[in-house]
Order: sequence, then C-alpha cells, then structure tokens
Amino acid sequence: MTTTKGPGTEYAGRPDPIGRSDAAGGPDDAGRLSLAQILEIFAGGRLPLRFTAYDGSSAGPPDAALGIELLTPRGTTYLATGRGDLGLARAYIAGDLEVHGVHPGDPYELLAALADELVFKLPPPRVMAHVVRSIGVEHLRPIAPPPQEVPPRWRRVAEGLRHSKSRDAEAIHHHYDVSNTFYEWVLGPSMTYTCACYPNLEASLDEAQENKYRLVFEKLRLKPGDRLLDVGCGWGGMVRYAARRGVRAIGVTLSEEQTTWAQRAIAHEGLGELAEVRFGDYRDIRETGFDAVSSIGLLEHIGVKNYASYFRFLQSRLRQGGLLLNHCITRPDNTSQASARGFIDRYVFPDGELTGSGRIIREAQDVGFEVLHEENLRDHYALTLRDWCANLVAHWDEAVAEVGLPTAKVWGLYMAGSRLAFETGGIQLHQVLAVKPDEHGGNGGLPLRPWWVS
Repeated sequence: MTTTKGPGTEYAGRPDPIGRSDAAGGPDDAGRLSLAQILEIFAGGRLPLRFTAYDGSSAGPPDAALGIELLTPRGTTYLATGRGDLGLARAYIAGDLEVHGVHPGDPYELLAALADELVFKLPPPRVMAHVVRSIGVEHLRPIAPPPQEVPPRWRRVAEGLRHSKSRDAEAIHHHYDVSNTFYEWVLGPSMTYTCACYPNLEASLDEAQENKYRLVFEKLRLKPGDRLLDVGCGWGGMVRYAARRGVRAIGVTLSEEQTTWAQRAIAHEGLGELAEVRFGDYRDIRETGFDAVSSIGLLEHIGVKNYASYFRFLQSRLRQGGLLLNHCITRPDNTSQASARGFIDRYVFPDGELTGSGRIIREAQDVGFEVLHEENLRDHYALTLRDWCANLVAHWDEAVAEVGLPTAKVWGLYMAGSRLAFETGGIQLHQVLAVKPDEHGGNGGLPLRPWWVS
C-alpha cells in the first residue's frame, strides 16, 4: 500500500517538524511530537486523507472524504512494531484503528487513495531519534497480536514441515473452514471462490462464474462419458458443472466444511451417479486414466519447490492425450520471492506462495507436459473481488453475527486490497492448458487451433 525508502533518504520537504507542525496538536511541554506530527513526518507532509488520534492531534485535509482514526495506545504499539502492512492490519482488526468514509466490508477507496498518494520515507537520524522518544519505549515492545492472526512461518512447526500433508490441512482449515454460511453470503449462489470470467461488463457474478466453468470445460474438451479429476475442488462447482453434462467427476478438498456442503449439493441436484467430492489430500487419489484434470485455485497452496512433484503427480493421473487446466494467481514476473509475507500470510493464506506464469509453464514442461495455451484473466479477478465485496457489504450484519467483527474486517480488507492489486498489475491470474503426450509425442489428435469460445 505504501513505499518505504531506506535510511539516509533526505527529509521529504516541509519545515523541520521538531518544535513546530502544521498538524493540529503540536509538541507538548516535554517537547514530544504528537501522533499526527509523527505521521506527517513519515508522509512528508502529504496526507491524502484525514488522520485523528486519541492524543487529540490531527493531520490532513479537514474536509477529506476519507479518514483514519487511531483510538488507543495499543494501536500505536501495533503500528510501531508491525512490519509492512502487518501493524496497520493488527490495529484495524483489533479495533484500535477505525476507517471513515468507506464500509468495512469494502474499504477499496481508502486503500486506493493510500496506494496512489501516500509514500512513507524515513526521516534523518536526528528527527528519527525524536520520533522514537516521542512514541515512548513502551510502544516499541511487541505485544500479542489479535487472535485471528496465525503464528509466523518459523513457529508453525507444530503443524509439520511446510507443505506436508498435516500442515497443508491446517492452512486450508484456517482459510476455508470459516463458515459455509459466511461464504454463501460473500460468494453468492455459485459458491465459487476463484476468479470468474465476465462475458461482458454488465454480466452478474453468477453469470461470470458459470461462464468460467464453461470455459474450463470447453478447454478440457470434455464430453459425456469422460472422466474428470478436479483437485482443490472447493464446494464442488466444477464437479457439478461437469456432471450435469454427463461427465464422471471426482473432486477432492482438504476442507471438511467444503466437503459437507458439496456432498449435500450433489445429492440435492441428483448427481450422485456422476459426481463425487472427497475430503482428503489430492496426493491420496489412487485412480488413474482420467481424460482431464482441472486445478482451479490450488497451485497457490502447493509451494514453488513442490511444483515438479505436483505436475508429475497430475500427469500420472491422466491418460495419454489427456488435458490439464491449471488456473491460479501469479506474480507479474518470475524473479520475485515466492513466499507471501505480512497480512496475507498471517491472516488469509498461511504458507501461500505465488510465482510467475513463466515458472509454472517451465515446471509443467519439465515433467513432460506440452503447454498448448495460456491467458491472463487478472482484469476478471478485479471484477470478481468487486462483486464479492459488494456481497459482503449487503450482508454485513449477518456476516458479523456469523463470524465476528474482526474476521469480517479481515475479509473486507483482504478482498479490497486484492482487487487493487489485480487492477494495478501487482498480481495476475493465469490459465495454462497442457496435454500429456504419448510416447511418440502425439497429443491425441487435438485440433490445430484453439477449439473453445473465449
């Protein structure tokens, strides 16, 4: 959301804040800076919104439509001790910081304003020393985070090594077993928690999710009587879509809540002879000879170091000439560090890892897949998140009653921030289509050009 420049950066304009300030609430009798003054120092005097604090100080345009209010000393400690976006998230989720001018279910406009206009810079050492004295040593000692936060990666050893079956199960439980009722309000009737594909800008969320399943189905050239394996199947949307069209589909998920919901939906639609959703790890699937495998939103949880074994396993489940469709969030380059950090890792996707589409394609090719096609749907994911946030706002009171205010705020912050990241290209969504060739390099007689409707 903000950019921090390293030590030695020249103080970003405005008169020396020691002894004076344009922010309401100047230094006290002991010469300590107010909280508003401290924020102005780091923001170089350029605040795009109104800031107020419990010490009576304020900064930023008085008539600003957007605002942040720091309510408690504990919030100061969170802000001072949390790296990156983690301190802000802790203070907000714990209720020590309030936002104004946006709904907590969709704080997109506030996050966009911060991202567009706020650049944090470290002041010269003399000013920084004054800031530290003004904050007080007591606020520089870390305190317990909100209970919604998971421990850092190095402390998660109790759940096993990263991406072991036990630790993957715990990570999936943290994110996907929140509440089926909560997800129904956010995701809508489709109960699909992956990027939709909008046929036009006027399409509804449900129309776009149905269109996404159609696109995957057509890319995989599925037809009645075929067999589909859907790994990381969520609430079974792809499984049920395929079964309605005569395909025998098996889905697998590590979420018990998703499994229960999906099995009930299969029974309700009378699809039991063709559709099945299992609770378990995809690595425990024993059947082979599938005509197609779909992986929609699972690779983010696999771990980059495990890509080779992941693609090798999926290849082993396919018949020769069988197709794989991998749909996942990616980084816009292939050089960034894969591990997620800060708010996303501690509150949303523990152990999640993203890399570029080039790395994904390389790993698939290196185990023997022939990559046929790939496309980027990042603009579609921004629209999807927009609509999920709208659903959360519409059902805010019910959502808070179901999962509690802190968890509901986590979701509003996460989805609005992710929307902004997709819009600005910070993250992307790629679909990669690949085939398992036979021993002679044959691809099962695929058409010469793409055979699906985009």
